[in-house]
Amino acid sequence: MKTSLKIIFLALLLFTQFCRGQQEDKVIIITLDGLRWQELFGGADSLFINNEAFVDHIGGLNNLFWAETAQKRRKLLFPFFWSHVEEKGVILGNRWENNKVNLTNTMVFSYPGYNEILTGKADDARINSNKKNYNPNKTILEIANNSRRFKQKVMAFGSWDVFPFILNEKRSGIPVNAGYRSSLSKHPSEKALFLDKIQQETPKRWGGVRFDVFTHNYAMEALRHDKPDLLYIAYGETDDFAHDGRYDDYLKSANRTDKMIQEIWEYVNIDPYYKDKTSILITTDHGRGTGTGKNDTWRGHGEEIIGANQTWIIAFGSKIKARGELKSKEQYFTSQFAPTIAKILELDLNSEAEELPILK
Repeated sequence: MKTSLKIIFLALLLFTQFCRGQQEDKVIIITLDGLRWQELFGGADSLFINNEAFVDHIGGLNNLFWAETAQKRRKLLFPFFWSHVEEKGVILGNRWENNKVNLTNTMVFSYPGYNEILTGKADDARINSNKKNYNPNKTILEIANNSRRFKQKVMAFGSWDVFPFILNEKRSGIPVNAGYRSSLSKHPSEKALFLDKIQQETPKRWGGVRFDVFTHNYAMEALRHDKPDLLYIAYGETDDFAHDGRYDDYLKSANRTDKMIQEIWEYVNIDPYYKDKTSILITTDHGRGTGTGKNDTWRGHGEEIIGANQTWIIAFGSKIKARGELKSKEQYFTSQFAPTIAKILELDLNSEAEELPILK
């Protein structure tokens, strides 16, 4: 009899926790490494799309992404952003409209950028390289994972193999599938096992960055089977293709990522666990230069590159106001990103930055 009562009690407890999880807000954080605001708001750049130094098949790339106006070009490149998100969400950072988003860190490269995005503050004294050092700062993901509400409901997927250190997996306890890691699921699905296989068999273009198709599909399997309440997906190809000087591949990768984000949104709108309870916030760790001359500054970033500290933010979902593209003269900062997530999830974040004015 006692055994039966215990079983009933445990079942009720699990059911209560499941129902509570269904009712609470969820957040998906997405980053696109080194994607410039110029392409987001203006589509393909005329300075690069017809430059043989950066494009192999100019005619074919023009057929895919060129149009007479910036509004048409950006919709060709990011059809989901400039249809659904423009109508249902908010887009910040169009500097042609004097709407600005900037980094506050002065390093202006990846690790410091991700630290700022995820903690709500720069730390130039300690985060000043891309070395695989464990982050001394607590990210919003770690704070969530240490809370009662979100314990073991936080997951991260990244293309760059430094993310286990940025998120300090050793201290935070967050499962981080990044670089060329295989599925971390205790009970991987058939698709996850297949991803493990083909990832091992696929040639590697970059030593520490895998193709985004693996990051994306591992994350999709987590949404389907593990049901995280706070999920981080860090796409990386755009930065690496830009460093390689391949503007054609940079554009194609950006376009694929737009489709991947659309797939995520369509999934969370059919899954009862996520439907009407999920917000998606998207940004980048840094911008890039604009030059095509001897130094090709669009390929790089860092404190010496003019414009590399210029970023952008996109948000949509259950807690986000439908304000569209903001064209008001305003200055925002990447450090406001994590406080906005903390506000949605009702978590305390040790940041002096205010949340962005984008919440309902």
